[in-house]
Order: sequence, then structure tokens, then C-alpha cells
Amino acid sequence: MNGANLSGANLNFSDLSATDLSATDLSGANLVGADLSDANLDAAFLREAVLKGADLSNASLYVADLSKADLTVADLSGTDLSRANLNGAERWTEEQLSAAESLERATMPNGQKYEDWLKDR
Repeated sequence: MNGANLSGANLNFSDLSATDLSATDLSGANLVGADLSDANLDAAFLREAVLKGADLSNASLYVADLSKADLTVADLSGTDLSRANLNGAERWTEEQLSAAESLERATMPNGQKYEDWLKDR
């Protein structure tokens, strides 16, 4: 599905584990409870996606756009969020973000770069 346009798709509770979704447009998609563990979501567009309860553990979201995404209880453990855009992401916790493998050079929900965000903590 690499590079597919799944914008606005209803993928609630889908098993997409270990799937290559790099550069896929999932903007506004409903991914409630979806299993995206070990998935490749590098450079994917997840703007305004609903990731409530989604399992993103050990997924790669390098340079992914998660701006304004709903991260309610999403599992981010072991996730690579390096250079990801989380600007405006909603319903996340510091515990969730702390469980990520990497947030290096990511844009945080408040618009700050990760490194600056850490300094303010």
C-alpha cells in the first residue's frame, strides 16, 4: 500500500501490523483500535487522523505528519517519531510520548522542536 491514498478511510480495528504504509495519505482516516504495530509509516500523512486506542508500538513514523491527530490512549512504545510533525496533536500524554523510541528533531504538539520542548520540562 506504499503511497496509497486512504484519506478519510474507515480502518477502525484493522490489522495493518508490519504493513508498508510509507508515504501513504491517511489524512482524516479513522484508525480507532487499529493494529499498526511494526508498520512502516515513514513520511505518511496522518493529519487529523483518529488514532484512538491504536497500537503503533515499534512502528516507524520517521518524518510522518501527525498534525492535529487524535492520540487518545494510542500505544507509542518503541515508536520512531524522529522528525515527525505532531503540531496540534490532541489527547496525548507525556507518558505516551516518553514511551517512543525516538522523538529526535520532531515538532511537538505545541509547535516546539523536541529538543527545546525537553528544556522547558
